[in-house]
Amino acid sequence: MSLITTLARLEAVRTGSAQPAATVRHRHLSDRPLVFVPLTTAGEAGAPLGALVGTDRDAPHLLVVPQPRDRDLRFAFLAELAGIVLPHVEAYAESVEAAERTETDPETGKRVKVEVDLCADAAQLIVPNRAGVEFVRLLGRSMRFRRTAEQDPETPHPAPPRVPLLGRWLTHYGERARVPGSSLLLAMTDLLGRHWASGQSTLEDQHLGALLAWIDPEAVPVGAPGDAPPGEELTGARAARRAELARDAAGQLLCPPAGPATDPAFDNKLLAPAIERYDRARTALAAAEDGLEADDRLGTLTAAEREIRALVESRTRPTWDAVWRGLDLLRALPAGAHADERWTRDRWSFTSHRDRILAGEPPQPRRDDAVTAANKLATREREQARLEAQEALDDPLVMAGRRLSGEAFAGEVVEVVMAYSESKRPSPRPLITVRTDDRPHLAERAKVHRSLNGKPQTAEYVGPADESDDGTVVLRITDKMGRGKEPEAGSVPEKGDLVCFTLFEHEQRGGAKLPDPEQTPWTHGGPPGEAAAVAEAADAQTEEDVL
Repeated sequence: MSLITTLARLEAVRTGSAQPAATVRHRHLSDRPLVFVPLTTAGEAGAPLGALVGTDRDAPHLLVVPQPRDRDLRFAFLAELAGIVLPHVEAYAESVEAAERTETDPETGKRVKVEVDLCADAAQLIVPNRAGVEFVRLLGRSMRFRRTAEQDPETPHPAPPRVPLLGRWLTHYGERARVPGSSLLLAMTDLLGRHWASGQSTLEDQHLGALLAWIDPEAVPVGAPGDAPPGEELTGARAARRAELARDAAGQLLCPPAGPATDPAFDNKLLAPAIERYDRARTALAAAEDGLEADDRLGTLTAAEREIRALVESRTRPTWDAVWRGLDLLRALPAGAHADERWTRDRWSFTSHRDRILAGEPPQPRRDDAVTAANKLATREREQARLEAQEALDDPLVMAGRRLSGEAFAGEVVEVVMAYSESKRPSPRPLITVRTDDRPHLAERAKVHRSLNGKPQTAEYVGPADESDDGTVVLRITDKMGRGKEPEAGSVPEKGDLVCFTLFEHEQRGGAKLPDPEQTPWTHGGPPGEAAAVAEAADAQTEEDVL
């Protein structure tokens, strides 16, 4: 946590309301996101109880599993979920545009540009919190290896036809969510927590209702513990306490948690008795001896199922509304300059996965080989550094945090002296003197960078202008000035200009190239014995693989 974020949280505690942590929106938001609010059964990891899903704020699809221990009912839930999610995803996969990509020519080994199809947009999935992201990954892992009756007529428990495909897409979304800056799968609590600082811990911020209460206190249920005393303003702290603790006359939370876990009071007092009545009705229907008796018992079963559906909706609808309210707050912020660039990388990822499916490639493996795992780790590290740099460049408030930590400095140019390099063909190397109140951690000949027309310009730290005055620094500009003897217009700051330089690079360099799988040492999963190792990994199954 940066110093400025800590200061914002302290200010939130003092004022009783959330403080802005950003001046722009640092994540892409789709015009038509798919919102998914899952609910799981207590005591059985990953067993779905129900969900609200859809793109229409006023008409979500309610999916319910009346008896989560019943495999057939769970498959019916997953099939219904696939029938909603896959058409939405495939609609984006069908619309493409021409784009250029750099590839290695297999004959010459040179990097060449080729024209390929890129999805014009990608489907965005939004869940309430981080636990929802993990549930999406778990659903994907449990479904993508299922066999359908068409694939294997002898499989003992065939999955509905589209369930494995949904598992592959959810797995991709879950993996992509681990890449910093990605917006394919987003948790609303993380989105709000990135743009506002509340007066509670980051763990407490995972309760969507409590976090929204800090930002918009009037948005939580009324008439509950934590209300402001008469004549006093309702603060975010009081509203958050009300969102966490307020219960109705029956002892149920007025603002249910964002899930997917449920409240024990709801499980014990409402859900468990309702499921027990459903089980009794199913047993009675199965034992019916004639048609008239079966009709009566079918009505009882239908009523029991409707009761469970109403209970699930009562727990998920407040969270559904909270997610959309959060989207309204985020859309009021202007988009960051680099958000579209990161979304383009998401579109490439979306397109690549679509191409793998169309090519008939097998599902993602349960365990990555050494090269794939190393590439994923390197990508995440690179994207994390790129995200931190881009957010600082897009947002003065974020840049202020980097300035406080000594990673950047801003000031006024007080002097510009033209100088040239000592070479056969002298190049311009102007010296600029910047007066700043910041205290950057500059070492001798340290490189600093500033954004010039969206591109990074590099300078070299020469030293202070006056040894008795540590408020000035002298920098030597080294690039982005054109190829002529004189710098291009606008490429060198002028006296009186306000400039901001960073000690961190704006663009991240790629790491060393990893060996091909056939060149990987046997100690890291490569030959010899590669086929056996792959087979062993494919057969291995963990508790997470089965819901």
